[in-house]
Amino acid sequence: MIRLVLKCMLCVVITLSVTACGREEPEQQLRATIAAMQKDVEAGKAGDFMDGVASDFVGNDGVDRAGLERLVKAQLLLNSKVGVQTGPVTVELAPDKRTATVRFSVLLVGGSGRFMPERGDMQELVSGWREESGEWKVYSASWRAVGR
Repeated sequence: MIRLVLKCMLCVVITLSVTACGREEPEQQLRATIAAMQKDVEAGKAGDFMDGVASDFVGNDGVDRAGLERLVKAQLLLNSKVGVQTGPVTVELAPDKRTATVRFSVLLVGGSGRFMPERGDMQELVSGWREESGEWKVYSASWRAVGR
């Protein structure tokens, strides 16, 4: 009887292990991509951040991918320490689960990294995402200052 119980437990462990190693759900992958991009900015890695941006990106006032990269690099040059704090992230997956709309608020702070940030801005962001070769890429974004 004990052997039967142990064999059943072993089957359960193997099944759970295989399930855990399976492919992440699209929403989980997307959330992980957003979190990684946030960490890249905070670490001053503009190039790594841009890996999550589609080649045909378009943002406010026609900002394209190159313009976004210049904007990110300029902020990283201006601020030796950058902080990014996101509010609740809402993900709306399309029925095909290959595109999504993501909404969240974000607090961006920067400065010398000493006691208090010298600059800060709260933005509301709406972005369009799509899966490209198994990776989520942002292809559109619009942002506006909170309260405006």
